Amino acid sequence: MSTQYGFSFDSEKCIQCHGCQAACKSWREVEILVNWRRLENIWHGDYPNVTCFSASLACMHCADPPCVEACPEEAIEKRVEDGIVVVDRDKCTGCRACLEACPFDVPQFGRDDKMQKCDLCVNEIDLGRMEQPPCVETCPTGTLRVVRMSRPEKIAAEESMKKLLNIR
Repeated sequence: MSTQYGFSFDSEKCIQCHGCQAACKSWREVEILVNWRRLENIWHGDYPNVTCFSASLACMHCADPPCVEACPEEAIEKRVEDGIVVVDRDKCTGCRACLEACPFDVPQFGRDDKMQKCDLCVNEIDLGRMEQPPCVETCPTGTLRVVRMSRPEKIAAEESMKKLLNIR
């Protein structure tokens, strides 16, 4: 796998409109209290010297996804052809091992108690019905993009998001 898909996010351009989150939830008909994409506000400093940055966060489709290794049912896999991490909900037992393993707290569990998350709208893209997911199409500032990246670029994007979110 020489290149793979991933999200590129520029926190400096984000205007906190929540368009990406709303588009994902609406278009994918994600149930209430479940968010495949969420906008995080990150506050730094002490009053009166406070700054706020945002992070639009969904599955990072990690270079080495810890959720894949953690799943005892082998319900999560990283597609070889493009690096997209997908879940076979028929195999998922809802054990939440993936949630424990994910540094970004991405896995979500709805009424059926099975893991669900962003899949980069892979079925629609595979079928040629769209070029970019609705979260990207909705972003008015171009902050959020889906790009093809090399393994080192993918790892750098993950590290950048961890740094932004202050994740160790």
